This record gives sequence, C-alpha cells and structure tokens, in this order.
Amino acid sequence: MMATCIALFVLAWGVVRLWSIPAAVAMCVVAMVIPPVAAIVANRREPDERWWDESGDPESDRWWRELDDKDHR
Repeated sequence: MMATCIALFVLAWGVVRLWSIPAAVAMCVVAMVIPPVAAIVANRREPDERWWDESGDPESDRWWRELDDKDHR
C-alpha cells in the first residue's frame, strides 16, 4: 500500500502535472487517503471478539463473559 502511495505522489508531480495539475492534485488526495483507510481495515474486529478484554484476571474475565451472554439473549 505504501508503494502505491509513493508511486502516486511521484507520478503525480513528475509526469501527470505536465498535462493536468488538477489530475495531479487528485492523485495526491487519493494517495493521502490510502494509509488511514488501510489502518482502519487492518484493525477491524468482529463484534464478538473480546481478545483485548482478556486480562488474565479470572474475576474480570468472568464479568466480561457474563456481559456478553446478556447481549446474546
């Protein structure tokens, strides 16, 4: 994904700007949006995933499981 971003920037200002500056700016905007979208997609979790809540504390883990069971009823 980073290679795509770098390629878009380099092509936009090295080649495309010679024909169309608005197209070069549009390419840069697309390149600017790719990293945050990639981070959001990569960090997406399923609704029933609770791996970040597993603390190792049996009482806390039991409490989270109890809350999850109430949501599914």
